[in-house]
Amino acid sequence: MNERIIIADNVEIATQAFGDPTHEPVLLIMGAMASMLWWPEGFCKQLAAQKRYVIRYDNRDTGLSTAYEPGNPDYTMDDMAQDAFRVLDAYNIKTAHLVGMSLGGMIAQMATFAHPERVKTLTLISTTPIGVDTSNLPQTSSAYMEHAATGESVDWTDSAQVIDFIVKDTQMIAGTRHPYNEMQARKLVEHDVKRAKNFASATNHFMLKGGDSWDNKRDELAKPLLVVHGTADPIFPIEHGELLAQSVPGAELLRVPGGGHEIHLEDWDDIIRAIGTHTGLNCRA
Repeated sequence: MNERIIIADNVEIATQAFGDPTHEPVLLIMGAMASMLWWPEGFCKQLAAQKRYVIRYDNRDTGLSTAYEPGNPDYTMDDMAQDAFRVLDAYNIKTAHLVGMSLGGMIAQMATFAHPERVKTLTLISTTPIGVDTSNLPQTSSAYMEHAATGESVDWTDSAQVIDFIVKDTQMIAGTRHPYNEMQARKLVEHDVKRAKNFASATNHFMLKGGDSWDNKRDELAKPLLVVHGTADPIFPIEHGELLAQSVPGAELLRVPGGGHEIHLEDWDDIIRAIGTHTGLNCRA
């Protein structure tokens, strides 16, 4: 595993790479308020063992990447989409397979719209389509929304409060198939909060604008697409994944039975196998 911080256009982006640089490159893009640690190291190593060169990175306002003043993000989602290519440029990679989860899946779609010539394949996990009206689809569960509302009373400069809230969040987004492991979740959250330059800055992700230029242009998302979606996802119900798969001819949909808004350890094998097959069959796309 190699770690490096790249600097491009006055932005610092913390990255880590796994595997052989001569293998097919796979760039992992994580979701809102989540650093690259939420792509578990074991997951990355297991994917790299599929003869993939795996790169994960901290989005802006997470981990060791550039942190902005909380409540005042000086960037857009379009900037975050360009960050994917800033990372690839730093690694001298012209084209790669993009894998995005949740907000990261939306960023991956925007990156593909913006520079389709640099994207070999696209894998979207627990996310929703951009550029299309999804108001008719089932929305985030009321239970989760009630939990999210309690975030307004959290002192985001108090690590103990933040950790407790995020741990509760992991429980609220967990699936129904596997037992929830609070000890494991707390260990990850504590590491993430302690490692961050300013964890409170991560709340900026909920204020971001951008992506409007891709409205009604779903037909431009013409890359080989794999959609991975849990059937018990409380943030983006399974219908969001189904619509994504329907929007691209030939797209594949991997339903994760009982899966939540997460990449559960017990589901790694199926997900990694699917990504390995998808990126392998389409390595010349």
